[in-house]
Amino acid sequence: MKRLFLILFLGVVFVYGSTVEFEKAKESPKRIAPSSNDTILSFHSSIKDAKNSVVNISTTKTIKQRDAFYDMFEHPFFRDFFGRGFQVPEHQRKSSSLGSGVIISKDGYIVTNNHVVEESDEIIVSLIDNSKEFKAKVVGLDPKTDLAVIKIDAKDLQAIVFADSSYLLEGDVVFAIGNPFGVGGSVTKGIVSALNKSGMGLNQYENFIQTDASINPGNSGGALVDSRGALVGINSAILSRSGGNNGIGFAIPSNMVETIAKTLIEDGRVDRGYMGVSIGDLTSDLKEVYTNKEGALVLGTEENGPAAKAGIVRGDLIIKIDDIHIKNANELKNTVGSLLPGKKIVLTYERDNKIKTSKVTLDKMDGETNENSSGNRFIKGLFLDSLNDDLRYKYRIPQKIEGVLVTEVENDSEAEKFGFKPGDVILQVEQTVVATLEEFNKAFENIKKEKIRVWVNRGGYISPILIK
Repeated sequence: MKRLFLILFLGVVFVYGSTVEFEKAKESPKRIAPSSNDTILSFHSSIKDAKNSVVNISTTKTIKQRDAFYDMFEHPFFRDFFGRGFQVPEHQRKSSSLGSGVIISKDGYIVTNNHVVEESDEIIVSLIDNSKEFKAKVVGLDPKTDLAVIKIDAKDLQAIVFADSSYLLEGDVVFAIGNPFGVGGSVTKGIVSALNKSGMGLNQYENFIQTDASINPGNSGGALVDSRGALVGINSAILSRSGGNNGIGFAIPSNMVETIAKTLIEDGRVDRGYMGVSIGDLTSDLKEVYTNKEGALVLGTEENGPAAKAGIVRGDLIIKIDDIHIKNANELKNTVGSLLPGKKIVLTYERDNKIKTSKVTLDKMDGETNENSSGNRFIKGLFLDSLNDDLRYKYRIPQKIEGVLVTEVENDSEAEKFGFKPGDVILQVEQTVVATLEEFNKAFENIKKEKIRVWVNRGGYISPILIK
């Protein structure tokens, strides 16, 4: 390698240089153009059928709008000043929103995002190239993957063709089809920017396809298709500071969509397997301790949970479930979550630099839906559930708070008049501390008073609600 030394005196500049050889692309590459002057490069024939499988979704829901001073009056100081029975009035208003969906069967099953249709009073579906409207009913919801299935009364619809999303590669050309900003059916083109994106904080089960195909508000629930027009994902979210497209969109892979949609259609809900472990990823330092450099690190096990019963302990590195290799904690969570309760699996893990196996029978994960919530027989219109990790996640309730969760309050019910709100955590009934539904019901059965104080935690503030 040649070296060059240059010294300028009096000026004084020293330059030290060395030559570097760069890898060069082939000169004068060929450029491919349409084969003749009357030929246009187009993907129209590839995506026209897929476009006919995408629908526009319009929803309306009733929203209770709190007075501007609601939060101030909820403070204990103002509660004491105005009296515990003082209720800040709420106003109801109708809200409408737009989204997209994808036809998955000829007889009217449609998959979309959970956030597009949840808690809607009415769902109206219209085909992209047809002004006819259909009323839709909800078949099933899965908030943890942000997927939902709805049904319209129609026949001979154009059902989307599913692709195997496991074969996707970064750089593949994709098209986003949906109803952005309510302007009607639109198609945008881009590429797969990244795969297996997780930790975004959008859903509990994340394995997103990232794309730069323009996804805007209203595209949620629409199709992401490959250059053949086959479904590779359901558009779900964008990363944006302005609310518009910044070239970073996320779609739920078609393989996950197919599994969840099939389960919702058959069962109306998703029951997930549960192993009873808290897990994390290997840090760069910990990789020096383990022979395997990939896997899900066990940080703790639930007492008497499936993993603990199988002998799994803190520090074990799970590397396989049956024949499925586990690269990180998110893969373990998604894999176990895709299996049914009662499923027997073989865990392969590393402990003290030795490879071991254990058989685990998966349990049922609680709190998948509010179907576990029960209407309270003591207070009409009040729906309660015992707290668990999933409900804590949904309602943002810290681990240190123990009690019974209010999951629903019916309109114009006794519970609403008394002042209960969804998300309240009931801590105590008179002098009895309650942590489960059974304890709550037992406390009410044992109290023979006409007026009963129920202590609730609402947003960190503790105050009583008087039942009379």
